[in-house]
Amino acid sequence: MTFEQRLAQNATAVDGWLDIRLSDAEVSAPHLWRAMRYASLGAGKRLRPFLLIETATMFGVAHVAALPAAGALECIHCYSLVHDDLPAMDDDDLRRGKPTVHKAYDEATAILAGDALLTLAFEILSAEEVHEDTAIRLELVQALAKACGADGMAGGQMLDLAAETIPASLDDIRLIQSLKTGCLIKHACHAGAILGRASDEQTACLLAYAEKLGLAFQIADDLLDHESSPDAIGKATQKDANAGKATFVSLLGADEARTLAQLQVEQAIDALSDFGAEADMLRAAAEFAIMREK
Repeated sequence: MTFEQRLAQNATAVDGWLDIRLSDAEVSAPHLWRAMRYASLGAGKRLRPFLLIETATMFGVAHVAALPAAGALECIHCYSLVHDDLPAMDDDDLRRGKPTVHKAYDEATAILAGDALLTLAFEILSAEEVHEDTAIRLELVQALAKACGADGMAGGQMLDLAAETIPASLDDIRLIQSLKTGCLIKHACHAGAILGRASDEQTACLLAYAEKLGLAFQIADDLLDHESSPDAIGKATQKDANAGKATFVSLLGADEARTLAQLQVEQAIDALSDFGAEADMLRAAAEFAIMREK
């Protein structure tokens, strides 16, 4: 099976799992659940769940057994996008080719839908279906909380907003994106390693891989924002440039940014040198990070 086929297969599985989990039958606030479904279903590459599932698979965990943890991670990712798009944040009207949640519903509903997806992720992770071992579930909860909190994704978002008014250096941008984008990508591999009971040495290799992958992924995003169009990528482009915010592209230029992204991919793949063919999908994911068109 090719990487593209495996990515699509996993995306379909995650969508199906979320579709069931986000059913609005017999809930007290169906309008909220519909907004959560709108934010979460039917689009997106599902790269973070893919990384979690494929990492767990390396250690003998069945795809279906990794789905709940993957679904929880995608709830966090989708919540972050809903809140990112709000007028007080990035103020976007389009996401994945359709109106953002606050445009399709309203700002209050979008805020609450994001809040609900965030808390749902931890409800999912604490359930026995994630893993029979309570210690494993606790480790997953703690890892995800750290990845998306003030020292993780949320902290990166705060620094990113500040960068609209404070000049940022290349080191500043690296830090911002290692938190804002990189932490959830690192969590995907970390969670897969936790589910698979990987050794400390194996986990360290996977985290090193994910750190480089996250940076390459963000540079590719900057390049797409700089070079692509809203029709091609399904969201507004040139947002950072219009806000006067420094990016890898604005600081380095497109060619040098592309070279840096390729270096991160090579280093990500090198980090997997202790693994054999079982890590081939992760290697392909690194290549995909800078080859994608949206």
